[in-house]
Amino acid sequence: MSILVDTGTRLVVQGITGREGAFHASRNKAYRTQVVARVTPGKDGQSMDGIPVFDTLDNAVKATKANTAMVFVPPRFAADALYEAIESGVDLIVCITEGIPAHEMMRVYADLKRGPATLIGPNCPGAISPGKATVGIMPTQVFTPGRVGLVSRSGTLTYQISKELALLGIGQSTVVGIGGDPVVGSSFVDVLSRFEADPDTDLVVMVGEIGGDEEEKAADYIAASMRTPVVAYIAGFQAPPGKQMGHAGAIITGSAGTAQAKKDALEARGVSVGTNPTEVAELVRDSLA
Repeated sequence: MSILVDTGTRLVVQGITGREGAFHASRNKAYRTQVVARVTPGKDGQSMDGIPVFDTLDNAVKATKANTAMVFVPPRFAADALYEAIESGVDLIVCITEGIPAHEMMRVYADLKRGPATLIGPNCPGAISPGKATVGIMPTQVFTPGRVGLVSRSGTLTYQISKELALLGIGQSTVVGIGGDPVVGSSFVDVLSRFEADPDTDLVVMVGEIGGDEEEKAADYIAASMRTPVVAYIAGFQAPPGKQMGHAGAIITGSAGTAQAKKDALEARGVSVGTNPTEVAELVRDSLA
């Protein structure tokens, strides 16, 4: 069993005719993900790489029974693409687009919560269940099938920690990059709850960073509701207050959101926190021993 993406994933790509969208959709297909449709207004009836192109997402979903949408639409039009994906009835939406204004995402989030769809992102690398399917922009070569789940705000750290795990012979059940923007569709708690319900995940790695309080909320959830062990890593111990570091949401405001505060909250609830990616992998190995 995998969470979010697996061999039953049927993917439709919005924004496929852009260079980045076309490149990564082809990589997803090469990894055996079922890419069943592409959506580009004005190009209905065409075919790209053997995959049919539709004018609207609704038509694509009806014709191909797609259950997952990946969004590569530019920031100016991305919110509309997300509304279209929510209304289409797909189960999962993965938004890769970076730079969507926070006020637009707040409206999208409110609309999302009125229905059953799950949104990962925006500004995220997507999700992969190694050996089964991938939706997004992750470098698939660093992942191996296994029984450790990973959820992260940082794409780069996701890849690095997965590689460190692989060097110790530890594979992943599913890896999810939730995105580093201030407003995202799925929180740490949302993804942790899925891993907790997954019988094929024996341990979860959570990778956080400065800014916001999602890691503290996750610490409370882990203590109250999880039997699956969790190992964590927090990036940004050297970040100065008021300075944005990388992601739009990675900024310390006042006394809130520091790496140390997040580490303290997790450790107070029994979560081991590594000081670097190599130590995280070693903590996972020791926890599984």
